[in-house]
Amino acid sequence: MSFQITVLKVLAGHPEGRASLADLKHYVAVLTCSGADWSQRMKRLAARAPELDIFSSGFVLREHSGWQITEKGREFLILIEAPAAEPVLAPVAFTPPLVFDPTDLPPNVIQLAAHKVQRRRRRAAA
Repeated sequence: MSFQITVLKVLAGHPEGRASLADLKHYVAVLTCSGADWSQRMKRLAARAPELDIFSSGFVLREHSGWQITEKGREFLILIEAPAAEPVLAPVAFTPPLVFDPTDLPPNVIQLAAHKVQRRRRRAAA
């Protein structure tokens, strides 16, 4: 089914959504051979429409001069490319900030909490 989504993408990118069969074959071949990024993207989109048939759904018209994406096909493409619903975030309980007792440091010095300096041991030269 990712092939059919590639066809939709190619047609949507052409003027008036129309391409000759030769042009369509050429652009589909270029895209399918372009690398893993395109293939993975099309597989993800195809997974969102497992029963896709671009012709029986009325997304693409076949004519003597070539194929053309319909308005219904453009709407489907927009729908399938829309990001999935935003995940619902669970409310996080507010924790008040920790307040430390004032120290005897001057006001322009910031004390790092629980900061330990790790020093490397130098190996004795042989």
